[in-house]
Amino acid sequence: MRAGAAGVNEPDEARLLRRMSRGDRTAFEEFYRRTSPWLYARLRGRCRDQHLVGEVLQDTYLAVWRGAGSFADGPADGDALGWLWTVAARRLVDAFRRESRHRKVVLAVAELAEPDAAGTEERALDSVLSPALSEALAQLAPELREVLRAMVLDGLSVHETSALLGIPEGTVKTRARRARMAMRKAMS
Repeated sequence: MRAGAAGVNEPDEARLLRRMSRGDRTAFEEFYRRTSPWLYARLRGRCRDQHLVGEVLQDTYLAVWRGAGSFADGPADGDALGWLWTVAARRLVDAFRRESRHRKVVLAVAELAEPDAAGTEERALDSVLSPALSEALAQLAPELREVLRAMVLDGLSVHETSALLGIPEGTVKTRARRARMAMRKAMS
């Protein structure tokens, strides 16, 4: 069940975000209570560093509090959890980049320097996936790989993936189909 599955009389996450955009702290507290366990689990699926996930979670909810108006100004049927995940995913990528830059400074040796956040994600995935699957994933075009990661590894819907990557839903579907076909071919 998705976070915040509301009863008939309870406000849903989108309504809470709209109330937050008007400065309603109680709505923020309720939004946090409903969504933070779900968001924490999603972030932990992408990052093993519990401390970093905690920082990203805090940064995300600060950004949500400050930016609730941008959601409220959007379409009335906007997906609040998709929007929340988009904010969190961007904060996580920023954190990976900060960590990468920090490691570069600390190591101060060019051949030991960490690559950007995408490289950090690649290494994290390689440690979880089989060598054959990692190789097949690495062979995909970057735009196919990012759609596949969002939908399969992160469990995002087409709509959420579209919001996260900033591409139309039809493009998400096409890229997902192409990625699955390429993976099947590479794994056969």
